[in-house]
Formats: sequence, C-alpha cells, structure tokens
Amino acid sequence: MASVFSHAVVAMALGKGFKIEKTGRRIFLLGSFCAIVPDLDVIGFYWGIQYGDLWGHRGVTHSLFFAIMLALILTLVFYLRSPPSIMYRAFLYLFACGSSHGFLDAMTNGGLGVAFFSPFNTSRYFLEFRPIAVSPIGVSQFFTERGAQVLVSELKWIWLPSLILVAALELLEGLRAIKHQG
Repeated sequence: MASVFSHAVVAMALGKGFKIEKTGRRIFLLGSFCAIVPDLDVIGFYWGIQYGDLWGHRGVTHSLFFAIMLALILTLVFYLRSPPSIMYRAFLYLFACGSSHGFLDAMTNGGLGVAFFSPFNTSRYFLEFRPIAVSPIGVSQFFTERGAQVLVSELKWIWLPSLILVAALELLEGLRAIKHQG
C-alpha cells in the first residue's frame, strides 16, 4: 500500500483539478478522508480476517463500488442542500479521491493486488506500471529504515507528480486569466 500521507497528497492535488477550493475547506478534509479510509480494512487482521478475503486488506474497501458508495453518502450528508453543480462536483471529487487509493496501491511492488470490482468480482489486480515501494502495514513498522525508503519512493512517484499537476493547473488558470483580460 502507499502511505496515508501520500493518499492525502493525491486528494489535495485532485482538489485543484476539480476546482473545489471554492466550496470551502471541508471538501478537502472529506477528500482526504475518502483517500485514506480504505486502509481501515487492516483492523480486520485483529479479528482474524485474512488478507485475501472479501473484507481483507485491499479487498472491498479498495473497490470502485466502495468509492462510489462512500462519495454518495458523504455528498448526501454534507452537500444535499447545495446547488446541483456543487453537489455533482463534490461527488465526482470524493469518488476520484476514494478510487485513487486503489489505483495507487495497484502501482506498488507488493501485496496481493486490489479487488477493484469487489464485491461483484473479488479478483485482485495490479497495474502494469508498479514503481511505488509498498509501505509496511502498521505505524511501528513504518518508522523504520524501510519506511524511509517508502517515503523516498512516494516522493518520487506520488508527491512530485502531484506537485507538477497542481503547478500545471495553476499555470493554466493564470494563462486563462491573462487571456480573458486581454
């Protein structure tokens, strides 16, 4: 899995792409929540749930179905009384954040893959491009030399591309503003 830090970074970068900053800070927190919450499935280990089970790590909570349902629930709870355009944009952003989790994990070099289509199909998948070092599970294991290696990998493959995306979108926004002034 990618670390919780990197999942949150991607949510912040996606926010710029969806232009959700105008809807307030709460949406960024919700986006980060959607990007991080799939990893709560690791608590299943304490209850005897196996990694490869439906509710195991990278199972149903990493699926596109889960991302849709989470985005729908949060949109209805927090944006039901908002104008339709804001509701729609909030839903798409929250879904993108939630689904980004599985895609980042599918780009790691370890684990059993991601059950993108769970609960309908529990097969697990990786993407062809898998440059991200897999993060150790557990806080105590993360703050080790291995965890430092993972952070370096994530800085290169997640944080830097996210920063480039935000910078490119800022540049495009600035160019559009100049064009409209002239």
